[in-house]
Amino acid sequence: MTEPSAQERYAEVAAEIMSRAPESEIDPTLERVRTLLDLLGEPQRSFRVIHVTGTNGKTSTARMIDALVRARGLRVGRYTSPHLRTIRERIVVDGEPISEEAFVEAYEEIRPFVDMADSMSETRLSFFEILTVMSYAVFADAPVEVAVVEVGMGGRWDATNVVDADVAVLTPIAVDHTEYLPDTPEGIAEEKAGIIKPDSIAVVAQQSLPIAEVLMEQAAEIGATVTREGLEFGVASREVAVGGQQVALRGITASYEQVFLPLFGEYQASNAAVAVAAVEAFSAGSGDGPALDPEVVGEALTGTEAPGRLEVVRTSPTILADAAHNPAGMIATAAAVEEAFSFSRLVGVVAIMADKDAEGILEPLEPVLDEIVVTRNSSPRSLDPERLALVAEEIFGEERVHTAPRLDDAIDRAVGRAEDDGEFGGAGVLITGSVVTSGDAVHLLRGSAEERASSNERGSTP
Repeated sequence: MTEPSAQERYAEVAAEIMSRAPESEIDPTLERVRTLLDLLGEPQRSFRVIHVTGTNGKTSTARMIDALVRARGLRVGRYTSPHLRTIRERIVVDGEPISEEAFVEAYEEIRPFVDMADSMSETRLSFFEILTVMSYAVFADAPVEVAVVEVGMGGRWDATNVVDADVAVLTPIAVDHTEYLPDTPEGIAEEKAGIIKPDSIAVVAQQSLPIAEVLMEQAAEIGATVTREGLEFGVASREVAVGGQQVALRGITASYEQVFLPLFGEYQASNAAVAVAAVEAFSAGSGDGPALDPEVVGEALTGTEAPGRLEVVRTSPTILADAAHNPAGMIATAAAVEEAFSFSRLVGVVAIMADKDAEGILEPLEPVLDEIVVTRNSSPRSLDPERLALVAEEIFGEERVHTAPRLDDAIDRAVGRAEDDGEFGGAGVLITGSVVTSGDAVHLLRGSAEERASSNERGSTP
């Protein structure tokens, strides 16, 4: 019998992991993860951690932190979620996703212990719990000196929250995932503040006053230090530039001038300021002093990528893929599009998860889109296009709303509608509404042979 190829073995392992409870199903306990990590010898204690939570901007901020720490000569592991194209994107060492072979090896090494942990609980470890433990094991084996870890959902009960981070980063907080989290910003802030640990440093992005108060109270109760955007650090200035923006950042103790950030929108400049402050705080805890080399900061941020976050995936016409999946995120996306692009005509392609606030996601798009094509993405949780069209028609009017059953058909239709006015070169298409939608679009428009082979990995993300 022929042995399976490395790619076939990887596909089998990925499918086996994804057959478990998806990350959209939350059982609020850390016991299963702790049990498995104990069986593995607590690999999460072999490296220092910068822990990132929030509602929007987590992945972009984590990628910037990773780049900044690596620029200081340290070996870094990064764990983020969800993924756009391949599950391996979630576990990154030295700036690169682990290989298919390394992914299979990591799973096979922990699998006997997974079986043991499963037998010790009434509920099997979930997809996200397995990947979290795998990432910690991979980082310990590498070994990395620092892990940048993004929370999956919430904070207090998130599977990642078995680490004692030196720095807790809290990006902007808003209402999302209310089927599992509280339905008020303050309640969600309490959950996310759960990653702040005693004697750590909390780096807090700009927040509304009620949320800021919750975070400050939580930090004070456990003896953590807080540094806040807009007070101790922030964006000093920013200007739109070709391919991104030119920013000046005010760090905790130093300033970083004339930094080119190849990302669009005020929110990405804010993410950069938070990332710099987080690395300054981390470096201060290492005894290196908080100030960073301005040249190092500039090089690291100039090389930053944020796949699927207002990413230009094709030109003529310009097609943007964006992962905004809640009202606050879509407000930021709409503002960034208006600021950074001058479209003569812009058509949206939107697919949203059924458990999301469709009306709240669509409303910020109305002023910036000439027309909208509603569709579905590859997730079984995607809202039916006919139902989404009814919501869209209330906001855009029937004449501006079109429906397509498949994303590829929706993109083709949107391109045609965008160029309908004959002003070739000024037309654009914005594909958005979900991380899965953005990932599917990138896959369709840029897909490599490897991505096509791993297409069954998408569809479980928020």
